Amino acid sequence: MNIDNEALCDELHRGIAAREGETLQRVVYRVLRELILAGKLPAQSRLPGSRELASRLALSRNTLNAALEQLATEGYLLRNRRGNQVALLPAPVDMHAENVPEIVLPASLGALPPATRRESPAMIFTPGMPAVNYFPLPLWRRLLDRTMKEEGCLLLGYGDSAGEWPLRAAIARHLTLSRGIHCAAEQVIITEGALEGLQLCTQLLSERGQLAWVEEPGYFGARSAFVSAGLHIEGIPVDDQGMRLPAEPTVPPALIFTSPSHQFPLGSLMSASRRLALLKFAIEHKCWIIEDDYDSEFRYGSEPIPAMLGMLPQSPVVYLGTFSKTLFPSLRLGFVVMPPALARAAQPAIQALLRGGHRAEQRALARFIEDGHYARHLAAMRRLYRNRQQQLGDALRQTLTLPYSLSGEKGGMHLTVAIDAIDDVRIADEARRFQMAPAALSRFYLSPSAGKTGLVLGYGNTSSSQYIPALARLNGLITRFQRARE
Repeated sequence: MNIDNEALCDELHRGIAAREGETLQRVVYRVLRELILAGKLPAQSRLPGSRELASRLALSRNTLNAALEQLATEGYLLRNRRGNQVALLPAPVDMHAENVPEIVLPASLGALPPATRRESPAMIFTPGMPAVNYFPLPLWRRLLDRTMKEEGCLLLGYGDSAGEWPLRAAIARHLTLSRGIHCAAEQVIITEGALEGLQLCTQLLSERGQLAWVEEPGYFGARSAFVSAGLHIEGIPVDDQGMRLPAEPTVPPALIFTSPSHQFPLGSLMSASRRLALLKFAIEHKCWIIEDDYDSEFRYGSEPIPAMLGMLPQSPVVYLGTFSKTLFPSLRLGFVVMPPALARAAQPAIQALLRGGHRAEQRALARFIEDGHYARHLAAMRRLYRNRQQQLGDALRQTLTLPYSLSGEKGGMHLTVAIDAIDDVRIADEARRFQMAPAALSRFYLSPSAGKTGLVLGYGNTSSSQYIPALARLNGLITRFQRARE
């Protein structure tokens, strides 16, 4: 079966005229493929000879033949001594609007917490955003350059799934000195941020359909990881002493997620008696505690609080850490510390579940820690954030006109301002129009309508010179929307 050569050449001429940077070979391939898929070149029809077609299109035969060969390789054309013939393909699908299938996502995704919008550069009062402009970037570049110069192409291949050994060893030494965790490098697993660490814990320590306890209010990421793993979630209330254990839980959980050294978002510190009670509960009920230690390096007025993992030998605690808060978020490096027995048992699974990566950055970070730069940077940031927090507290007292309560003053990079009966979600959304990104407190509850209202104000990335004008604008929004939830 032959086709209309004139019509075919017209289509190809139009494609060539409008090619906008595409190679001639790619244009010929694309136009012919589209004509075949649309049914305009019927199955078993023959194309003009390559010499004739190349002449009519003013193309070299090499260019044309390369396009035809690609179509033959993909199964659109049959090439033989008799020429080029369109292959027999299934009838093209009529993709009018009424025939386009409806996109239906899994119903379980409805349980995910609201998405967090992350702008770059970060807006004023963004929670969890460190002062990245204070990071010693020239020093970091030198360490990366030195790493690549000394190890070069050796770092371009796959590394250990558990992470680069020098970094694991450096983290183990740092945690022994700063967090009271006596661990070996074998117990440290490098992850792509804290969220991957959480996902690893769910894969290793739970089964779909089991129960997980999360703090109420609490960290979005824990809810995302547990929902994605098919776990049921129960919120456990938090007060000024941290997570409050239920008197008589009906079903013991498989996992308990907590941030005992600086609870997010309320900022409370879990008391020693509650830590021990939680450890006792976990041991008796054979469940695992996931200890999130996301920013406990920034403690004001006292030394950093020792981690739960170091309180009892062989305790059922997995420790999560991240460099996103202490250094910068795009580094995308976190770590998990496991008890020795779990680290040994999980090693084969870790090799299957993780792929490693960021090898040069991991090696450079190991040097950053071992050479003392990390400790010096933490000390500098601790001083900066302490001052910014005090100045933000003063600015709040000067600016806010509605009664409020403040929490989180003992550490971290955020303050939580609880204000009754305001539409904090609407306020947070409106604030973005003015380049501010406070978080709505109610959104950190499993049931936002039943939670407290207020704003979580990050000060890590926000200069104190911005506090008064920004808070004045926020105060106007708070006053405007104060009756929306009454």
